Amino acid sequence: MGSFFDLSGRVALITGGNGGIGLGMAEGLAKHGCDICIWGTNVEKNAAAQEVLNTYGTKVTAQKCDVSNPQEVEDAFTETLKNHGRVDGCFANAGIGSRGTQFDQMEREEWDRIIGVNLDGVYYTFKAAARHMRERAQDGDAFGRLVGTASLAAISGQPRGEHYAATKGGMISMVKALAVEYARYGVTAHSILPGWIETAMTEGSFSWDKFVDNVMPRIPMRRWGQPEDFAAVAVYIMSEASGYHTSENFLIDGGYSIF
Repeated sequence: MGSFFDLSGRVALITGGNGGIGLGMAEGLAKHGCDICIWGTNVEKNAAAQEVLNTYGTKVTAQKCDVSNPQEVEDAFTETLKNHGRVDGCFANAGIGSRGTQFDQMEREEWDRIIGVNLDGVYYTFKAAARHMRERAQDGDAFGRLVGTASLAAISGQPRGEHYAATKGGMISMVKALAVEYARYGVTAHSILPGWIETAMTEGSFSWDKFVDNVMPRIPMRRWGQPEDFAAVAVYIMSEASGYHTSENFLIDGGYSIF
C-alpha cells in the first residue's frame, strides 16, 4: 500500500500555498516526495513557506501571483513549467474573505472583489492547468488532478457573506463539470470543503467570545480544524490510490454540518 502514496516525480501547484490550508496541504505532499510550487501575493510569506517546505527535501519554488489577474496567471504558469517541467496537480486554494456587509447594502465593488479572486481566479488557474494536462495526455502522459478549496459556506447559509458563498458554490459546480470533461485525459477533479479552520482568515472570528461560545459546542470533535488536517486528503488525491475517484466534495469540518 505504501507505493500508492509515493509522490516522487510528481509536481503540485498550490495557489495560496504560503499559509493556512494551502501550506498544510503542501507540507503533506512534500512529505510524500512531491515537488511543490506555491503561488501567493505576499513575497515574504512565500519565502517563509518555501523555507518550511525545503526541509522535506523535494524541489520547492515560490512565485508572486495575483490569481485575479489572468495575465499574471498565464505568466506564472509558464514560469512554473519552466522550473518544474510539468504540473500533475493543481490546487486552486487562493481565496479571500468577505467584510461582513449586509446584503442589501453591499457595494458592487465588494461583490466584484470576492468574485475576482475566489471564482474568476479559480477559472484562470484551472484553465491553464487543464490545458497543460490535456496536451500532456494527448502526448501519451495522461495524469492530472484539479482540486478547488471551496467552503462549508457553499452548502449552508452565510449571512452577510452571500458573495463568498456564491463563489464557493460556483467552484463546486465548475469542478463537477471538469471531472466529466477531462476524465478521458486521466484527470480527476475534486472540491475540498473546510469547516471552521484556524487560519489567518478566521482569526477575527475566533477571537470573538460570542462566536466561540456559539460555534464550538456545535463541533462534535470540540476543536477548530488545523491546516495539517488537510495534508492527508491532498496526498490521497494526488496519489495513484485515487485514480478512479473523481467529483468528490471532501467535507472536512469535524462533524459540524451533521450536528
